[in-house]
Amino acid sequence: MADVADTPYQALYRRFRPQRFSEVVGQGHVTRPLQAAVRNHKVAHAYLFSGPRGTGKTSTARILAMALNCEKPVDGEPCGVCESCVAIRQGVSLDVQELDSATNRGIDEMRDLLSRVALGTPGRWKVYIVDEVHQMTSAASSALLKTLEEPPGHVIFVLATTDPQKVLETIRSRTQHFEFRLLGSDVMASLLSEVAGRADIDLSSDALDLVVRRGHGSARDALSALDQVAAAGAFEDDSNVVPQLVDGLIDQDPGAVLVKVAEAVQAGLDPRRLGTELLEYLRNGFLSTRAPSLVPLSEGAAAEAEARARKLGAAALVRAMEVVGQALIDIREAADPRTTLEVALVRLAAPEVDDSRAALLERIERLEKAVGQHGGGSGPGRASPVEPPSRMTQVAQVAQVDSVGRVGPAPQLPASSGKDPLSTTPASGSDQSRAALGALRGARERPGPTPSAVRPAPSEGSPPAAPAARPPAVPTAPPLSGEAAAVPSREELTMAWGDRILPSLRPAVKVYVASGRFLPSAGRSAVYAVPDRGLLSRAQSNLTEVEAALAQHFGRPVPLQLVLDGEAPPASAASGAAPPVVKAAEEDQEDYDLATLEDAPGGVASPEQRLLDAFPGAEEVNP
Repeated sequence: MADVADTPYQALYRRFRPQRFSEVVGQGHVTRPLQAAVRNHKVAHAYLFSGPRGTGKTSTARILAMALNCEKPVDGEPCGVCESCVAIRQGVSLDVQELDSATNRGIDEMRDLLSRVALGTPGRWKVYIVDEVHQMTSAASSALLKTLEEPPGHVIFVLATTDPQKVLETIRSRTQHFEFRLLGSDVMASLLSEVAGRADIDLSSDALDLVVRRGHGSARDALSALDQVAAAGAFEDDSNVVPQLVDGLIDQDPGAVLVKVAEAVQAGLDPRRLGTELLEYLRNGFLSTRAPSLVPLSEGAAAEAEARARKLGAAALVRAMEVVGQALIDIREAADPRTTLEVALVRLAAPEVDDSRAALLERIERLEKAVGQHGGGSGPGRASPVEPPSRMTQVAQVAQVDSVGRVGPAPQLPASSGKDPLSTTPASGSDQSRAALGALRGARERPGPTPSAVRPAPSEGSPPAAPAARPPAVPTAPPLSGEAAAVPSREELTMAWGDRILPSLRPAVKVYVASGRFLPSAGRSAVYAVPDRGLLSRAQSNLTEVEAALAQHFGRPVPLQLVLDGEAPPASAASGAAPPVVKAAEEDQEDYDLATLEDAPGGVASPEQRLLDAFPGAEEVNP
């Protein structure tokens, strides 16, 4: 690096700008190929340098110009003392032309530059350094294309940008592209220590950590922060508010978080900068728990960030990064940036006021952690918590439905079994609820005891209850044979019909049987009532497919009788007696004046039947 000269004060990043390829810190993947190209006389006619600010793009371009025009280069490096090197370093050389596209971005400036490209200069090479090339207008970029592709033999273009994606693809394809990278914390600390030693700056370890953090990987930003520390003779670390904010999030103390934000704002810290530093701190904590090698902090600061990140928890940490990041986006258009940041921090410190999924996940994680810390796991001598069954579950487990749909009390288990009738675990909660609803619905539709007959089994140790008075006997069908007993009950058919069987049918079949309902079984077959004669006739033609679906679900043949709802099903040959007529709906028990009743209109035809009647001779084709 250049020695400190006895001249008016210059900023550190200007005084200690690298003057050789070897002095460019952290960019060896760029400087080594360039030095080899100069040494082997294989320099390209155009280069594109891209990367974050303050990483050495313009400095490397000047070193390349010095090496190309140096009178006595050494292994591809400029000597730094010849007339050409000194002129380029001082910015007065005619061999190097620098253009800032941020201010000279139009077509007129580009035409003026291109008009002088063919003119000769004292040196061997004429180097054009175009900074912020992505800000050139479309017309200026188009004007540069032809000259950039085939420049004069003594001209080299070096284009620099912080956003290469905005550079025209046709320009990028005509250049050799080198990407500059941010500096790591170790490399940055080494650079700052060297510069501080050469500039006679007393830099403590705490001040060094602060400057490294403020540099954010940019050498120029870090040297500017070091310049500020040197000018003040001390440093004021206002970054302590960020760890304190994280402590407030860990303790879930919204009041403490708001106090810290107020103190930071009163001290002159901008809410945007506070949010940015908080997001960076959270990111460093996240990286320290997942990939410690990527944390751009010193060893002590990284350990501190990791400890807070583990206390906060993975779910809360990720949620905090998302919420703070979104707050920074919202701050751009917010009338009061401080309020936006405060609302985001309160949501993080008090998850109960946030109904998002991330907040619920964080609360669950905290509960799991608390249970684990207090020994909430199951083990010897510790009873596992059992969720109490709901009322519908108890009804489904205790109630029994007989073959004609009556609801009765559950059988009493022997005391020696040690089992509770309510402890039986059914297949699923939804099946329990459906069974209970089907049982209660069947009890309402058919004569028999009311749902009040459903009583839970007595608990252990309680005296046996007196036998309840049985209701009057209801005539039932005679006992069925073993083959007939295999017919599923009405409740089983109803539950399986809506969940499994009906969805498996073809749409052309489903449309005719979807509006019916199951009746109590008649003999050896199940009975299904259809509300319309037209639907009944079409359902009869597809009876085989319906029976096949029933057999596939229950694992055995299930004969099916299709009847018109409101009519009695045919008598069973096995039983020898016809079951009672099942009405379509319960009739009110009020008395009616028969003289005022009128005949009901004829049955309403189905839509299909109306279409057939409207077009005589038409036939319905089932797909």
